[in-house]
Amino acid sequence: MAMTKTWLITGAGRGMGVEFARAALAAGHNVVATGRDPDAVRTAVGEHEHLLVTALDVTDPHSAEDAAAAAVERFGRIDVLVNNAGSFLAGFFEELTTEQVRAQIETNLFGPLWVTQAALPILRAQRSGHIIQVSSIGGVLAFPMLGLYHASKWGLEAFTQSLAAEVAEYGIKVTIIEPGGYATDWSGPSAVQAEHLPEYEHVREMRRQLTQQRAGTAGDPDATASAILELVDADEPPLRQLFGAGVFENMIRPEYERRLESWERTNALAEAAHGGVAR
Repeated sequence: MAMTKTWLITGAGRGMGVEFARAALAAGHNVVATGRDPDAVRTAVGEHEHLLVTALDVTDPHSAEDAAAAAVERFGRIDVLVNNAGSFLAGFFEELTTEQVRAQIETNLFGPLWVTQAALPILRAQRSGHIIQVSSIGGVLAFPMLGLYHASKWGLEAFTQSLAAEVAEYGIKVTIIEPGGYATDWSGPSAVQAEHLPEYEHVREMRRQLTQQRAGTAGDPDATASAILELVDADEPPLRQLFGAGVFENMIRPEYERRLESWERTNALAEAAHGGVAR
């Protein structure tokens, strides 16, 4: 019989966070479901004897510490940390305000950083645990109009890869989930749109048409429930895990083929830039 684990999930009031919380509870685990509005989280997840709902503003390090402490007080430990909370900022680089940029980085980069820091002493003392960072295909690729969203997710992936090497000796596993397009409210209530500059309208229209062409191809968030359980139960979970049909073949493989081709084509310049020091 699988061991009962305690999950701490951020952003559990909507999207994949709700599915993860419900899946963990259905599998017999304890869940600490968090969000800025606990009532909204409680309504979304439902009532359960193994559920603790608590407030957590991921942009506040003290709030993160309080949520981690509440998890330990109720269930004695944290086994799985799922940093799912995030927001979405759309706009061309020139359109973005200082406030929008800071808010995007505060939520998507600093948020999981603070929550991870709050949980790490607990996991390290246990010498076990699994940190799951919900990134995006936007943590690997970059498209017009999403520059700061990409910056936040690329930053998340960078510090997480470093973190994985730092904590492996303490028995702590780390996985970055990289979903493709899913039918969540990713571009709904959690989204911010920059004020449009007319100079970019033709590019915006091209992006709009491309989005319309892809309509109806989004993944079903319900399907991620069994996937997250499989990841948590794996003896050796991957550092990176894509979610979504066709993401690898249609997006990831071509992107890395382009990178390799470019690096190989310009390698002579890289070698010349080394200088005359013997190697």
